[in-house]
Amino acid sequence: MKMTSSYQVELLRIKKRMDPTVKIGREALAFCIEHIDLHWGDIERIQRPKERFNYAEKLFHATKDNENPQCAEFDKHFPKMPSYFRRAVIQKALGTVSSYRSNYKNWEVSGKQGKPPRLQPDCCWMPTFYNQNMYNPGDGDTVWLKLYDGKEWLWHQIDVRHTDLAYIQKHWSHVKASAPTLEKRHGRYYLRFAFEEGKELYDISDGTNLICAVDLGINTDAVCCIMQPDGTILNRKFIDFPSDKDHLYTVLNRIKRYQREHGSHNVGSFWKYAQRVNDELAKKIANAIVDYAVLWSVEVIVFEKLDMRGRKSKSQKITMWRKNGIQEMVEHKAHRNAIHISHICAWNTSRLAYDGSGRLERDAHNHALATFSNGKQYNCDLSASYNIGARYYIREILKPLDVNSRSRLQAKVPEVERRTRCTYSTLLSLVDCMVA
Repeated sequence: MKMTSSYQVELLRIKKRMDPTVKIGREALAFCIEHIDLHWGDIERIQRPKERFNYAEKLFHATKDNENPQCAEFDKHFPKMPSYFRRAVIQKALGTVSSYRSNYKNWEVSGKQGKPPRLQPDCCWMPTFYNQNMYNPGDGDTVWLKLYDGKEWLWHQIDVRHTDLAYIQKHWSHVKASAPTLEKRHGRYYLRFAFEEGKELYDISDGTNLICAVDLGINTDAVCCIMQPDGTILNRKFIDFPSDKDHLYTVLNRIKRYQREHGSHNVGSFWKYAQRVNDELAKKIANAIVDYAVLWSVEVIVFEKLDMRGRKSKSQKITMWRKNGIQEMVEHKAHRNAIHISHICAWNTSRLAYDGSGRLERDAHNHALATFSNGKQYNCDLSASYNIGARYYIREILKPLDVNSRSRLQAKVPEVERRTRCTYSTLLSLVDCMVA
């Protein structure tokens, strides 16, 4: 499978030198969008993308065979613009106008409900620095970029962090990097490099693979267990970052206090900082899960399918819970290590005890602990991770069976008929029946 990863490199002491380049790029984009929209009737008849682009380029680039007066107007407003920079602007303009025209047709077909789509030439576009024409690697901790200084396009030597270049050299030296794209975040400029690589995942067609079952939680960030197809638990791990969560909750409490005293205005910067802290916590959790899975050479990481769309919670802990973001990061990192990702139904995984004794009761003071109906106390999240792994294996066991074989197993183990009632004890019973 093809995988694309990216890494951003911060450009140091560049803000004033970069602003004119971004400004003239957006002005050129607005100019191209306006004129492509005027000629869209002719452009739309061209089916092949390459021919469509060539036609659009002739509207703005003068050659010996092309003396369109519109080209002189483009060169007058944007003199000596590098060819690859101009082509990137034209390509973006084509996509913008094409999207607007498609959306407008869909609006007309749907009975013109709501406000009509608008063509927005003033978009927040950032340029791509193509190799040799706009970008060259420098010596040491520098790169060369061709920038517009308000009068002409000149090469500028830009400082970058040594750690960024060292990271790319260590982890991506075997992969060719794409042309970097400029980004601006929190008032700083970055170059975003993309790396595409091919990966072959483990073969799990026989269903006898080793898995890492993961229960994502709020009190404990993640609880993992390594499980074999017969239900044997090889290892368990509690992943938790209490200091990071304490930092996050401190920031959230500070926001509450500020809103009580001064209202909800001017708290955007507080929330942005809280979001950055939360994102960093999610990255640490994802890295810890994948590192643990790689350590045990598992072939599949199993998660719950957590879908809370349409549900609102008054708890800030649940609102800031990056469950889906963690799973997305784990999926990308796992695929880079040839590991599959699987999801099971989340119903009753935490509500039912892993030993089959029925519903459990959480401790009122310590929500991580639970009391089973038989009186035993156990960690609730660890019990849920057992149930998650068991449901994966139950599904893999029943999936290839024919109707008759499946019916015989369901007669011996009735719990497998309703997958949302399956627990770890169900898997053990199912394995015993198959062995017998």
